[in-house]
Amino acid sequence: MIKIDPTDKRLIELLQADAKQSIKEISTALRLTKTPVYDRIKRLERAGVIQKYVAVVDPKKITHTIVVFCSVSLESQRLKDITSFSRAIEKIPEVIECYLMGGANDFLLKVMVEDLEAYHRFSSGKLAALPNVSQIKSTFVLDVIKRSTVIPMY
Repeated sequence: MIKIDPTDKRLIELLQADAKQSIKEISTALRLTKTPVYDRIKRLERAGVIQKYVAVVDPKKITHTIVVFCSVSLESQRLKDITSFSRAIEKIPEVIECYLMGGANDFLLKVMVEDLEAYHRFSSGKLAALPNVSQIKSTFVLDVIKRSTVIPMY
């Protein structure tokens, strides 16, 4: 784990708010010169703290989709079976997030599809067809109240 000081935390907050702002703008906000800011960004990138820079897209503006959360239980929780399921899920484009869970279900998937018919094809044709899947419970999103990519800097 890399040591993150208060300046690094503020830098990360600034980049999470707007990664397209210039080094000059960030330098001004941090009250540093450009070189140390650039060096800090490069150090955070090399350490894997900053993994990549992306555009956050509002799906409602570009396509009609529904979001479904799927709780998936496996027949076996052996490491090789969990790993096999995880690798298969990584290849399915409809799954936009996947979490290994502790508790009642083994995985929680966030799925984005065009409509209910597309979800039916996904759940029965792709998800249920994976080996070791025991149970799928689906919860449909009616409205998004909060959506964020910002990691809080405590």
